[in-house]
Amino acid sequence: MTRRPDPVPAEIAVITVNYGTAALALEAVESVLAADHGGRGIEVHLVDNASPDDDAQAIRAAAGQRGWGDRVHLYFEEENHGFARGNNLVFRALEQRDTPPDKVFLLNPDARLGNEAMERLADYLDEHPQTATVGARISMPGGRAVTSAFRFPGMISVLAETANFGPISRLFERYVVPLRPEQPTGPVDWVSGAAVMFRFAPIREAGFFDPDYFLYFEEVDLQWRLARAGWGSALVAEAHVIHEEGAATRIRSDESRTARPDYWYNSHRIFLRTTLGRSRAALTAAAMLPAAWMNHLHSAVRGRTVHLPADFIRDHCRVVLKPLLLGERSEPPGRIGGAGGHG
Repeated sequence: MTRRPDPVPAEIAVITVNYGTAALALEAVESVLAADHGGRGIEVHLVDNASPDDDAQAIRAAAGQRGWGDRVHLYFEEENHGFARGNNLVFRALEQRDTPPDKVFLLNPDARLGNEAMERLADYLDEHPQTATVGARISMPGGRAVTSAFRFPGMISVLAETANFGPISRLFERYVVPLRPEQPTGPVDWVSGAAVMFRFAPIREAGFFDPDYFLYFEEVDLQWRLARAGWGSALVAEAHVIHEEGAATRIRSDESRTARPDYWYNSHRIFLRTTLGRSRAALTAAAMLPAAWMNHLHSAVRGRTVHLPADFIRDHCRVVLKPLLLGERSEPPGRIGGAGGHG
């Protein structure tokens, strides 16, 4: 990691964690540097998570060619830390300062500001002192809005989503995790980690991201812990971010049959265990099997594609259910790809 002296205190520190998407990460940083942010002082931290190929060289070259200077702090890691630990290493550096930033804004490497989003997010935090987390409205480059605000998952919502059966989904509609893409500004349970702003003091008190997560569910976990501590989350629909979903992770929300990597299942298991306790998490994971079989059955009867990732039952049993039943903790994620941001 490249160490630099403490800069002049900035109100907002922006963090982008890159893995294999250098060209997009450079655009993300440029979108931040080009904005005014309502006159707020900002600084940018760009972490390269041991990317393959020549990402590190491309970032170094661009920093010099574009004259970033001290406006952008560069971190060139020798290990792929994943999203949680990649952001944590910047959080830890910030907390060592005499005057840490008041706010941090996490921006995916495959995302960019669509307007003065950071100003609008910061304004909301300033006007709502009990809110610790705010997220932006997110759209694809073509303009299609995607869900960026959610309810916390629970046993009922997990089983209903796995079954994906109309009568069950309608019966438990109020437990459905994704809110509508056109969700208006206001309090929600949690917001997407692709473009999220936190107050720094509450997340420092919460211990930042749980380092057991490699990628996925870590932002849900942190906002769940903040909620338990009395802090709120909100969507700010006036703040707009453009997200090329899947560029960093190769996983898109509209491609339900895409196989999930082991780290997705690892993260799901950790989240279930954290929020439900091991016994209820194991019960939920076991109950997901008949729900998945129901999904396969009614999809076959109606001639429709199963709305589950490929090899879901096998991978869920191997990476989620078995370790919960045996009381095993998560395995170290190791040096694996796809950890530059959220899908």
